[in-house]
Amino acid sequence: MTKDLEKYRELVMYYVEGGYRKCLREPHGRFAYPCIVPGAYYSEELWDWDSWLTDIALADIPGADILPYEQGCILNFLSSADDEGRIPINILARGESIFDLKPGTDVNIHKPCLAQHALFVMGRCGNDTGWLSGKFPVIERFIAWYKENCYHEETGLYFWIDDFAIGTDNDPCIFYRPDRSTASIFLNCLMYGELLAMSKLCDLMKNGNGDYYRREAENLRDAIRRECWDDRDGFYYSADILLKKVDPNEWLHKGAPRHWHSLPLRIAMWSGFLTMYYGIATEEQAERMVAEHYRNEREFFAPYGVRSLSKAETRMYAIKKSGNPSCWIGPIWGNANYFVHEGLLRYGYTDDARDLAEKTVALFGRDIECCGEMHEYYDPETGDGVNNQGFQSWNMLAYGLAKNLK
Repeated sequence: MTKDLEKYRELVMYYVEGGYRKCLREPHGRFAYPCIVPGAYYSEELWDWDSWLTDIALADIPGADILPYEQGCILNFLSSADDEGRIPINILARGESIFDLKPGTDVNIHKPCLAQHALFVMGRCGNDTGWLSGKFPVIERFIAWYKENCYHEETGLYFWIDDFAIGTDNDPCIFYRPDRSTASIFLNCLMYGELLAMSKLCDLMKNGNGDYYRREAENLRDAIRRECWDDRDGFYYSADILLKKVDPNEWLHKGAPRHWHSLPLRIAMWSGFLTMYYGIATEEQAERMVAEHYRNEREFFAPYGVRSLSKAETRMYAIKKSGNPSCWIGPIWGNANYFVHEGLLRYGYTDDARDLAEKTVALFGRDIECCGEMHEYYDPETGDGVNNQGFQSWNMLAYGLAKNLK
């Protein structure tokens, strides 16, 4: 390890250990339970996948007594569910949020990472189910809502309702596209992880639906492999599902109607690598993804980590300072670096994973050294922070990477 990297490693660990409590909130206002917020600009807001990933980060800190806050994130969300099983993406401590769910509205809801978060916390409290038992039916209704409202029967994939608050905000596969037209690889990978987590939670809760969720997960995995893997390019893409229905009585096409169920949206987003994080990709597919795309400097491989959009997508690739939407068409994001790092490790690409860990630690260490804080996302070439100085959230996942560097 170089002297600079060792310095950045120490800076990251010192910063997270000394500042993680800035993300902890006691019950107040609409926070009925203690919880974990992203910090900085989002200091009084509870966000869906932010709380999950920030929790994973904080759990690595020795002696951090945060279990009530971990459980509280989930309980706050479950307490905000409506009768349909919808759970909001965001909860403000005080006042109304644009994400508050109103009857009769057709909107995206909390990303399918709630069961994954609950399973993670369950492992942290010795599989004690008492804190969740009264609210577990809410999680089942939440999963059922997705199946009833965002499931495409023909492909077996899940779709976003529109392009608002999809996590990877301006992903060109969804951004500005027609409603209900995209089976996002990001969404479907999350849902696969959610269904697997549900199966394990059911087993722990002595709920008899574990096998159902396991079958649902297997079916979704098969659908992702069938509809989202592109053998020409060797990458996992989102799928366009906005196709005309096959009408056997329609004279123009009935002699040779389509036999395909979707069209590949050949736009290379970092989220294609989530298939490695979740173990969806086969060994052969992972080998192609790493060799042809991850290590390719013209695509994802950058001095400070993984570009959120392949640089080869020249019509769309851009580094912009924006919060509405946040820029996911090029900049480095700490959570993307983390997911890809874990996927590389899962498939045995240890040298690539270490290189990415070192880049991530150097990225955040430099920022802390220069600015005293971290930014929300970064320029891939220079490592300069682009937006939202003071953002902590999932950036603190760098702590675990730093701790494991020897």
